[in-house]
Amino acid sequence: MEKFTLELLFQISGIGSASGLIHKDDSLYIISDNSSFLYEYNIKEKELHKIKLFENSQENIPKKDKFDFESITQKGNKFHLFGSGSTPNRNKRISYDLTSAAIEEKDLSPIYEKLKQTASISDDDLNIEGALFHNEKWHLFQRGNGAQSKNGIFILDKEGNDIHFFPIPLPKIQNIEATFTDAILVEDKIYFLAAVENTTSTYDDGEVLGSFIGALSLETFEVAFTQKVSETHKFEGLTLFTHSKEKIEFLLCEDKDTEALETDIYKLTLDLK
Repeated sequence: MEKFTLELLFQISGIGSASGLIHKDDSLYIISDNSSFLYEYNIKEKELHKIKLFENSQENIPKKDKFDFESITQKGNKFHLFGSGSTPNRNKRISYDLTSAAIEEKDLSPIYEKLKQTASISDDDLNIEGALFHNEKWHLFQRGNGAQSKNGIFILDKEGNDIHFFPIPLPKIQNIEATFTDAILVEDKIYFLAAVENTTSTYDDGEVLGSFIGALSLETFEVAFTQKVSETHKFEGLTLFTHSKEKIEFLLCEDKDTEALETDIYKLTLDLK
């Protein structure tokens, strides 16, 4: 059992269905799973800016048409946004250059097909919800909320040729296993979020039963700890805020699965003493 505190830090108007975030300098960069904008929120100035990822970027895109960006991570001087892969139109990766503001788009359909073959996952059950880059390899976190219930980590090279899948068991609520919703690397640990939702679909939402914070060994992927942090929130985004010997603070965003353009940002503090 980890000692923790969870508090609502602030609310941001203008973003709905937040699914991932990165804290960098005085800004939060936030993605939404039903939008094709990248959002930059200046914490000190309390100002929100929209960055168009496409010529016709939209908000509240209909579910059947959305790109379903569920993961954002930084590699070098670029942010990389990954579609979940849960339907054919959710197979894009968008790269945003922090210096030039250049945007690149890549179709990951061939790589996502290899992921499904490697882990013996059906077309309906692939659901990438977290991503990080370490040691020249991508780590993609599969949310096992489909019928096959396969939580795990895909490890692949930059070309997507050498792929391995590592199943990860997670705790249960009401006999329903938690499933990955985000992950980040902090020193030698992978910290992750996982949520329990009463559904066996990667497409349809279900009743939220709670969310966990946890950590994995970077070397073995063994679960070091898990801690339930809410019984009602579905936290989908995780980023490091502050880190010391005594404590580590994360910022979390919540996907409320509504069309309301409002996002709550929480601060989660873990006692490391």
